[in-house]
Amino acid sequence: MVRSRLMEFKVGLTGGVASGKSTVTSLFHDKYHIDIIDADRIAHTLLTIDSDCYSEVVEAFGESVLLDNGEINRRYLRERIFHNDNDKQRLEKILHPAIRQQLFTQAASSTSAYCIMSVPLLIEVGIYKQVDRVCVIDVSLEKQLERLQTRDNISMETAQAMINSQCDRQLRLQHADDIINNNDSVDSLAHQVAQLHELYLKFADK
Repeated sequence: MVRSRLMEFKVGLTGGVASGKSTVTSLFHDKYHIDIIDADRIAHTLLTIDSDCYSEVVEAFGESVLLDNGEINRRYLRERIFHNDNDKQRLEKILHPAIRQQLFTQAASSTSAYCIMSVPLLIEVGIYKQVDRVCVIDVSLEKQLERLQTRDNISMETAQAMINSQCDRQLRLQHADDIINNNDSVDSLAHQVAQLHELYLKFADK
């Protein structure tokens, strides 16, 4: 059976911060031409000056959150929300409804055999209930901390706070239909993605 666009087979991809979501989605997209709907990219767009959420964020956090050119200081905002739960909840209240709407709007427009929705908070915000398959990228805490500090040039304290702000690793794994182990080589990662691609093609064709 060929699915209609409204029935697009949706794979929810998640993993802790610095687990390798961008690498995995690039493999699916570049090798197999699968449409990727990325919650982080949507969030980034929602924080630009001409977006609907921009004024709400400035109103909620004040002009101290702005750079000299009027753009939102994303590094400052990130540090602030990872050290203050009230600020984190305020930002989520502004962004999450808009992100959710964009995710499913883009999924409905997908033209590939299936689509991948890359959502860091897939479990925490309940979007896992609205996808057909949950794929979790798993990585050890040690590697996660190492990659995060190197990638973002941040302190161990901030890296740990970012990890702690997301759901527990074991809870994430409990919701997984499929698990990608990203503790090893890129070749190993590519092999796992190839296997999952074949699996998802079979599911999408039903």
